[in-house]
Amino acid sequence: MPLDVELALAPFSPAELLEVFVRDRPADGAVVSFIGLARGQGRDGDTVSRLQLDWYPGMTERSMLVIARAAQERFEVSDILVRHRCGELSPEEPIVLVAVASPHRRQAFLAADYLMDRLKTEAAFWKREHKAGGAAWVEPSAADRADLARWS
Repeated sequence: MPLDVELALAPFSPAELLEVFVRDRPADGAVVSFIGLARGQGRDGDTVSRLQLDWYPGMTERSMLVIARAAQERFEVSDILVRHRCGELSPEEPIVLVAVASPHRRQAFLAADYLMDRLKTEAAFWKREHKAGGAAWVEPSAADRADLARWS
């Protein structure tokens, strides 16, 4: 079963990646995708001028792959695609793309949801928002942790 997990050091086009991902799927009845964007507004309502996503080479890629393999084992899926940016991003830039192909829609939806919940809270990234008043590290929220707990 294919698994395409990659850390993106430069901007990527979700549309181009999805166009390729949906091709030649005679056994699949569903492709579900999620595109996350860098926010231009922090949780406090202040304007975010840029987002910095730090990573640890090797460790971050491994953490993403572990999460994708877990989804592959847990759900009936035929293919998974994950692209996650790192480095500096401007507001509204794609930060993550998750796509899941499956013979059945429910399994595709569940797998995509599971992937995002785990990527958001467990992948080895460190996020810092830059605002007019300075920069601050951003931790997963209580809601993010509650979303993750659904899968325990």
